[in-house]
Amino acid sequence: MKQMRQVVFVCLLILTFYIIFLSDQPFWIKSLALVAYLLIILSVSYVLMLENRSPYKTLLWIYAIVFFPVIGYIFFVYSGQLQVKGHLFQKKREDNKTYLKDLLQQSPSTYFGKLGKEEQFISNLIKGESHFPLSFSSRTRVLKDGEETFSAMKESLKKAKEFIHMEYYTFRDDKIGTQITDILVEKARSGIEVKVIYDDVGSLKISKDALLRMEEAGVTVACFLPVKYGFFNQKINFRNHRKIIVIDGEAGFVGGLNIGDEYLGLDEKIGFWRDTHLMVEGEVIRSLHAIFLVDWSYLTDERLAQKNYISTPNLENNPGGVQVVASGPDANRGIMGDLYFTMISSAKHSVWIATPYFVPNKDIRTALSMAAKKGVDVKLMVPEISDGFLTQYGTRSYFDELLDKGIDVYMYQKGFMHQKIMIVDGQYASIGTANVDFRSINLNFEVNVFLFQMDSVRQLVSYYELDIKDSEQVNQVLYKNRGLVTKTKESFARLFSPIL
Repeated sequence: MKQMRQVVFVCLLILTFYIIFLSDQPFWIKSLALVAYLLIILSVSYVLMLENRSPYKTLLWIYAIVFFPVIGYIFFVYSGQLQVKGHLFQKKREDNKTYLKDLLQQSPSTYFGKLGKEEQFISNLIKGESHFPLSFSSRTRVLKDGEETFSAMKESLKKAKEFIHMEYYTFRDDKIGTQITDILVEKARSGIEVKVIYDDVGSLKISKDALLRMEEAGVTVACFLPVKYGFFNQKINFRNHRKIIVIDGEAGFVGGLNIGDEYLGLDEKIGFWRDTHLMVEGEVIRSLHAIFLVDWSYLTDERLAQKNYISTPNLENNPGGVQVVASGPDANRGIMGDLYFTMISSAKHSVWIATPYFVPNKDIRTALSMAAKKGVDVKLMVPEISDGFLTQYGTRSYFDELLDKGIDVYMYQKGFMHQKIMIVDGQYASIGTANVDFRSINLNFEVNVFLFQMDSVRQLVSYYELDIKDSEQVNQVLYKNRGLVTKTKESFARLFSPIL
């Protein structure tokens, strides 16, 4: 009913706009059209105000609707903004509670008391806000590039005996994509359950032939929010940015790499690709798998019983903890931003960040500034080259502020850097799919893994130090003297920060 009313509003807005500005109707008809036109604009602005968003966001959308009435309103309504707090993902919210209920029964570990106070606070925040428990019966392995990642991935996929569940933002049918597809097809034909979720925007280039080949072999495929329906269901702006594989409940993969040749550095336009992925084993896979099961149920209406997929890996407890976080419009929106803020605020010695897209909100910028003032070693690493004009210059528009606060900014030179990691005090870290930008924090479905006192944290520290050697530190004096054209590009790109 709401969607129908909004479609009527759009039609009326277009009609009244045409009558007022483009038609030769009598003055009294144009006057009536103007009244109707203004009532629509005012009613939408009133609804916006009642949602109690931040004043910044509210005013931004009101400006867009007032100064670009037809285009602004259409974009506002059909990007899903109008009902993001309502029924849009209500079913997913309910499924979250169902699937995560069993996970919360996990027994607490005596090792929890050995974590630092800051780590305990972050872990409790994760459990309280997103319901995922901390596991001390898990192993993790950092995969530093596409070669390591796809090699480990293919090896694990070939060993599958019961099921393979995959969820990816980008799944291509290029060279590496075909190799992965070949394994999935072979496993499906042998009787193993294979289910694949792909995002329709991220996987726009996957061919119908590739999808048909998987389906004919017995692979069940689900598309996340198809674009062709997006305009009418208002969900086109919310994308599934997750990268998840769960194999037999014994091995899992999560991180920054999608499935495509560019992630192996085989795209000549992009060149070398620096990324980080994570292989996980043990108890934490239950959390990772629950995310897939909820997404699968939402897309297909097929409710898969988690108990049918749980394995009991024989892993001893260890002092290091692993905890998964799923974020998105179906959960506590902004939880990833809250966690990034908390990690930065909790730092005593160092905060090292690597992200391809850095468009931070005010809270994160404040946390970085306060950390630097306390004498914390704050480092930000972003790529020299980017895959988009707005993301590249939008990121650089924050350099002035960061450099003024004493934050070290590095531009990765070797190629395109796509990893999303944050390391605090060399003791705990986050790795996953969420960038430090508005889109990852507020719009996308994301998944990160938090590592507390794991050997993998030391691996991340070591790789970060190597990446620094392949980067160039931004010189504050030289940067302040950049040309007017560059400054203009940055300021223009920054205007789009709420949607980057």
